[in-house]
Amino acid sequence: MTNAHDNLTRDIGQLLVVGFDGATSTAPDSIAESLAEERIGGVILFGRNIGDVDQIVELTAHIHDAAAEADAPPFVAVDQEGGRVMRIRDPLTPLPTARALGAAADMRDVVRVAEVQAKELCALGFNLNFAPVLDVDTNPDNPVIGDRAFCDDPKKVARCGAGVLLGHHRAGVIPCGKHFPGHGDTDRDSHKELPRIDHDRERLEQIELYPFQRAVAADIPMLMTAHIEVPALDDEHPATLSRPIITDLLRRDFGYDGVVITDCLEMSAVADRYDITEMVELGIRAGVDIFLICHTEEKWQAAFDHLNELARRDDDFRTRIEAAAARVRRLKQDLLGHWPRPWSPRDGFRQLLGSPDHRQLVEPYLRDGAANDDDDPTAPDG
Repeated sequence: MTNAHDNLTRDIGQLLVVGFDGATSTAPDSIAESLAEERIGGVILFGRNIGDVDQIVELTAHIHDAAAEADAPPFVAVDQEGGRVMRIRDPLTPLPTARALGAAADMRDVVRVAEVQAKELCALGFNLNFAPVLDVDTNPDNPVIGDRAFCDDPKKVARCGAGVLLGHHRAGVIPCGKHFPGHGDTDRDSHKELPRIDHDRERLEQIELYPFQRAVAADIPMLMTAHIEVPALDDEHPATLSRPIITDLLRRDFGYDGVVITDCLEMSAVADRYDITEMVELGIRAGVDIFLICHTEEKWQAAFDHLNELARRDDDFRTRIEAAAARVRRLKQDLLGHWPRPWSPRDGFRQLLGSPDHRQLVEPYLRDGAANDDDDPTAPDG
């Protein structure tokens, strides 16, 4: 009985990646203890958690160390897209916007820039980057995507996305495509309200869905959902909580067997309509593998407790949890096996950050899409 309980705890833990407030050199005790007990499977860091390089590597090393005895390494995740969405700036190499890369670069340079991006993250202890953005930039009034997307051509978006995928693989960092099934043609910010896309299925397949379908064909290891309504695909729930969109479309029709992670469940688009227990229950039934909860400990603790309760009452629900956890573990085994446990920065890692070679490579793409020295206050943060 104890063993079954322990296995269920570990399985549920793999389904939770969480965040916290404060730029400290150690994770909060509750997070460190939950990593050690395998009640969570990873941590996401934002600008609010980032100080100088010493603080970053002390913090990421502490996160790795807390899970050193767990049966799978922890995700140490960040949104480091380039342009206005860069959680870590100086002394790292400035990264251009996706739009600047999409407009100016050939695919070899997309790969090289992405490899720079991922190598510097790897040096700091990050093993998961929430990039590339696979949304198609078709709406000039979009308040949240815009220059985070490569362009308005779905085929070129798909090619650039494949380049980012390859660059991250070369550096040993997991890439995550976002925001499925496509957030490009919205005029609302899902951090604040629930956007809606009213296109028919044919249009969606030609534009919004195309880059994701190609990413699946390229074996992208992880995809993030969008908190958007797409009535042509599901007239009841937003994509993050939609079985027709995640299980029927993505898994069955596209043949995707990688990991599906939600966008942050504390964003207003979903948090204003569902409580956290409803979201994790609907999400598991929809086909989600990982729930991203970026701010509030009470919410990720409640998510764990509710999943645990449901799994004990419902064998089918437990089977779904086991399948999701198995996908997450397989991803960690396949792509994080080269990471030492516990992790610590390599000697000389500082020379890699913002090196002359890296800066020379990205400089041509900064002219029209420069990464500012300070965080853009309009950039989304969880």
